[in-house]
Amino acid sequence: MLDIKFVRENPDVVKENIKKKFQDQKLPLVDEVLELDSQNRAAIAEAQELRTQRNALSKQVGILIGQAKKDPSKLQEAEEEAKAKVKANADRLAELEALETELAQKIRHIMLQIPNIIDPSVPIGPDDSANVEVQRFGEPVTPDFDIPYHTQIMESFNGIDMDAAGRVSGNGFYYLMGDIARLHEGVLAYARDFMIDKGFTFCIPPFMIHGNVVEGVMSQTEMDAMMYKIEGEDLYLIGTSEHSMIGKFIDQILTEDQLPQTLTSYSPCFRKEKGAHGIEERGVYRIHQFEKQEMVVVCKPEDSMDWYEKMWRYSVDLFRSLDIPVRQLECCSGDLADLKVKSCDIEAWSPRQQKYFEVCSCSNLGDAQARRLKMRVKGEKGTYLPHTLNNTVVAPPRMLIAFLENNLQADGSVKIPEVLRPYMGGKELLIPKK
Repeated sequence: MLDIKFVRENPDVVKENIKKKFQDQKLPLVDEVLELDSQNRAAIAEAQELRTQRNALSKQVGILIGQAKKDPSKLQEAEEEAKAKVKANADRLAELEALETELAQKIRHIMLQIPNIIDPSVPIGPDDSANVEVQRFGEPVTPDFDIPYHTQIMESFNGIDMDAAGRVSGNGFYYLMGDIARLHEGVLAYARDFMIDKGFTFCIPPFMIHGNVVEGVMSQTEMDAMMYKIEGEDLYLIGTSEHSMIGKFIDQILTEDQLPQTLTSYSPCFRKEKGAHGIEERGVYRIHQFEKQEMVVVCKPEDSMDWYEKMWRYSVDLFRSLDIPVRQLECCSGDLADLKVKSCDIEAWSPRQQKYFEVCSCSNLGDAQARRLKMRVKGEKGTYLPHTLNNTVVAPPRMLIAFLENNLQADGSVKIPEVLRPYMGGKELLIPKK
């Protein structure tokens, strides 16, 4: 969310940014919020003047009553006049205070819809088709044998049962079992330790959050597309641990020596995942429940781009340690969620599909979340809003698709990279059961 002062002083910049994000339907919101802001500032000024007048009026009332005592016949008239003035002042002040509250709510509602200012380096384009490949890491390999669909690979290890999950929970759920379940947990544990070794603090956050936290960390569009609400309660299931990790700082004042906050968190994630998807996005690619290791940073504004570079490179290093080729893809303006200043995807190579697919998403959100959540930092030069960033470490089971395809051997076994073996009981290979 932008600062209303910034919008007031830079309306053309805000409108141009909306155009760059291909959200022209939001252009009228800028003029609308500026008109409401003008009305609100006028109401605040008038209310302040009335409060100033209130003290002067009290003195005047005393003088009137004092004068009236010299002429008792005028006492009642003076008292009624004084009371009328006081009441008129109080009534108008109450009207103005109610108007201020109403206008502030309307302003906030609109400001939540106006997108954050994107970084100048962000490529301009309407949707993800305009995202730009920046760099590749590792050589994409296509083996000389056919690679089965990922659920078929898992089934060869008796490692998945989606039929049973369908009976229990419906579409978009799964049972993982045996070696595949162990691999799933091994990857998460390795990712946890990988980030701890980078200096991040390991956290397990709440898996449900209040509505004001949801509003603080994401746009309404994202919320509608992703979040499951608990019926009858002000609680939502998290779509990623970033939500509760950033929410941890709601209404808090940090000191500068507490920055940066570098946190890596584990959680299950719950998502509606609306829309129709092709065959490659079935199986365990796009599901309603999965587990994830996340990284979150809260830092000084001047440090956020440095952290952005570090964070996406951590993802690259982790995937390369698992023998998975990846590439960095710069997200274009139209593919950025409204709170994001800059974002990139890390995509893993799929030898089966002969293309890359998303496994991580790294984002710099500037001070948008901090402003929404009223997070502040007390520094030497005063109080300011920190910047927040987030990135996926690993999100199995989608990550497992890339792992299984890239480590599959001709005989159906799956090679376990050296770094993962301590988490798999020392195994070097997974041997299929059928």
